[in-house]
Amino acid sequence: MKRLRVPPLGAAQPAPAWTTFRVGLYCGVFIVLTIAFILTGAVLFSDKNIWPMVRMYRGSFLLIQFLFLLGINTYGWRQAGVNHVLIFELNPRSNLSHQHLFEIAGFLGVLWCISILSCLYADATGLPMQANPLVLYGLMLLFLINPFKTAYYKSRFWLLKLLFRVFTAPFHRVEFADFWLADQLNSLVIVLMDLEYLVCFYSMELQWTDVDGLLPSNKDDLKCHSYSYGLRAIIQCLPAWLRFVQCLRRYRDTKRAFPHLVNAGKYSTTFFVVAFAALYSTHKEKGMNFTDQDDVDAEAFFYLLILFSTISSLYTLIWDLKMDWGLFDRNAGENTFLREEIVYPQKAYYYCAILEDVILRFAWTLQIAMTTMTTIPSIADILATVLAPLEVFRRFVWNFFRLENEHLNNCGEFRAVRDISVAPLNADDQTLLEQMMDQEDGVRHRQGKKSWKRSYSLSLRRPLLSSQSKKDTKVLIEDTDDEAFS
Repeated sequence: MKRLRVPPLGAAQPAPAWTTFRVGLYCGVFIVLTIAFILTGAVLFSDKNIWPMVRMYRGSFLLIQFLFLLGINTYGWRQAGVNHVLIFELNPRSNLSHQHLFEIAGFLGVLWCISILSCLYADATGLPMQANPLVLYGLMLLFLINPFKTAYYKSRFWLLKLLFRVFTAPFHRVEFADFWLADQLNSLVIVLMDLEYLVCFYSMELQWTDVDGLLPSNKDDLKCHSYSYGLRAIIQCLPAWLRFVQCLRRYRDTKRAFPHLVNAGKYSTTFFVVAFAALYSTHKEKGMNFTDQDDVDAEAFFYLLILFSTISSLYTLIWDLKMDWGLFDRNAGENTFLREEIVYPQKAYYYCAILEDVILRFAWTLQIAMTTMTTIPSIADILATVLAPLEVFRRFVWNFFRLENEHLNNCGEFRAVRDISVAPLNADDQTLLEQMMDQEDGVRHRQGKKSWKRSYSLSLRRPLLSSQSKKDTKVLIEDTDDEAFS
């Protein structure tokens, strides 16, 4: 009963006024500092090799962008009545609101800008340029693993626990939050690759005695930004591998080839794309220095890269639209090309999302075309820096419709199953539900006999709410996870 008493259902835990003030403050300072370091870099460092520094800071920017967009996701879910708290099995009393996520993103964004400015003005500050990225990532890591019960302690350790479950997927059952986070990592693969580059650069290429160590005079990419030693390809495959083994684990637990083995096949295409990209890159480098045979091999790997990239993009696009979003339903009725039930108010949102997903799923064609058909210096880095935030944006849009589809279906394996109204509650309904929760006989709790499986049946016998239909008078909760309500 104690766990069932939740805060007001309409808007969980509104942020204090000081939180709103800090969000505005951080965002304003972030914009000013961003303009400052862009102008500084354009004026003072336009003739230098800035790409090692860009790779150092690109990954942390993507994390900040992801947090900010996740805040918008949270706001949109609440406004539309998509119960993400229930889907993710969050504690209704300690989950982060959109304003809290904006605050974290804004604070980290300010630190990010200060670190870059400290790099650009290393001569004035006396701090070596190469020390700044290490300080920034150290502070971000400290914020995450801070053991003291402050700075959103429960939410941070919920995330750490979830990350542990993602990286140990084959050894336990997979739940919705597990594969949702692994899907986010697939869009943040550039973050992992940039972290790998940072470790490699500091270990093998950095001139520690040089104050401007992140602006090397040699503009040629050395070992760390190539596939020549294999680790980079492994890191690039890691998020897809995590989802691959999650799908295999779900197949083991359910014995259902569809959708789990088919979904595993989708992620396996990433392995072929990365493998042929690495082979093409290494043979192309060898062909420039050695024999014509390497040029022939590079050409063969190039065509295989295009073939498997096309297969992977088509595979993932169809899965996004049909399986993850549940669109193109035969029973869509008046919602042409969509589904029978939609939560968001405008159909245009869905059509724009479909178009955006198609374009960004095939954005790699621009990258291949520009790198093979032009001789613009550093074009590969320029395109990677532009396309990486666009991929995070694509995942942001994907989150809206993935959670909406989960909210409507609510019946996937290893996920909490709830049969609830999808319409947001109005003020009268909220007041009536709170009164019912305060009644001693308002909820009946029945526990099954098996210790490893619990079945909850909550029967709320009351007058119909104005926002609900007759079929919504009973809320059925079936949960096979022993930790769901612990």
